[in-house]
Amino acid sequence: MKPANTFPLLLQAFFLQWLGQQRNCSANTVRSYRDTWRLFLRFVAKRKERLVAKLSLPDLTAAEVTAFLQYVEDERKDSIGTRNCRLAALRSFFAYVADRDPSAAAQCAEALRIPTKRAMQPALRALELDEVSAILAQPNRANLEGQRDHALLSFLYNTGARIQEALDVCPQAIHFDSPAYVRLLGKGRKERFCPLWPETIDLLKALLKRRPRAESEPIFANRYGKPLGASGFRYKLDHYVAAAAKQVPSLIDKKVTPHRFRHATAVHLIAAGVDVSVIRSWLGHASLDTTNHYAQANIETKRRALEAVDHMAMQQTLPSWKKNADILDWLDSL
Repeated sequence: MKPANTFPLLLQAFFLQWLGQQRNCSANTVRSYRDTWRLFLRFVAKRKERLVAKLSLPDLTAAEVTAFLQYVEDERKDSIGTRNCRLAALRSFFAYVADRDPSAAAQCAEALRIPTKRAMQPALRALELDEVSAILAQPNRANLEGQRDHALLSFLYNTGARIQEALDVCPQAIHFDSPAYVRLLGKGRKERFCPLWPETIDLLKALLKRRPRAESEPIFANRYGKPLGASGFRYKLDHYVAAAAKQVPSLIDKKVTPHRFRHATAVHLIAAGVDVSVIRSWLGHASLDTTNHYAQANIETKRRALEAVDHMAMQQTLPSWKKNADILDWLDSL
C-alpha cells in the first residue's frame, strides 16, 4: 500500500499548533511565514510539474530551497534581507519536522545547513527635518484620506513606530490626557509606551471626531472603514514623496518608506541630545547596538563632537615639562 502523504498534516500542525499555540507568534509573523510557504510551494510545484496538493515532504529538498532562494533574488528582485527572512521561515519548519519525524532527519538537516547570506550594510541616510516637513505638508487635509495620512505620518515620526505597529493602534491604546502616551505592541509581543506630542494628540482627536472608531478598532482605516493596509499606505506615501521632491530636491535620491520615519525619529532624537538608552526604549530595540547604529548616521552630531574635541584641544595648556627648556634640551641629547 502506498504510504500516506504526511506533509499536509505536518504543515498544518506547524502553523496552527507550533506557531499559533506553542510559540504564540504574532499574527504578523504567521502571515510572513504563510506568504513564504505559499511562494515556495508554488515554486516547487512548477518545477516538479504537478499540483501543490500533490507535493510530499521528499519533494522539499535542500536543492529546492536553494533554487527558491535564488529565484527570490534573481526574478522577484527581493533584497538579501528578504531572502534571509524567507529562509528563516523554511528553516523553522524543517527544524519542527526533524524533531517529530526521525525518518526525515537527514533531509531536514541538509536544509537547515543552508546559510544566511551576508549583505553589505549601506550607510544609513535618514530624512532631514526639512524633508520630513515637506512630506507632511503633502496630504490634502480637507478630505478624510488626506487627514488620515497626515495624522499617520505625524504619528510615525512622533513615535518611531513600525508601520504595522502604528496601523494596529486603537483608541483604547492611547492616553489622551497629559502626559499623553500610546501603548505599542512590537516584535515578539513586546509592549512599550511612547510619549505623544500635543500636536499629535490634536491630530488624532480631530481624525476620531471626523471618523469615530470603537475602542478596539484600529484608528487608521481605509475608505470602506476597514483597517488600513501597509501596502496601501506605502502606495500613497510614494505619491506624497514625489510631490515633496519638487520642493526639496534631496528627496529625489532617497527611497522613502514608512520605516524611514522610524530612522528619522531615532537620528533626530540623538541630535537633540536624548540618551541612547532612552531612545532604545522609545523604539523598542532588543539591543543597544541597534540604537547605536543611528548615532553613527547623524552628520550634525558628528560635527558637534568634532568641534568639541577641537575646542578642548585649543583650551589645553602645555604640560609643565614642555615649558622647561632644560628638560627639552636633555631629551634632545638622548
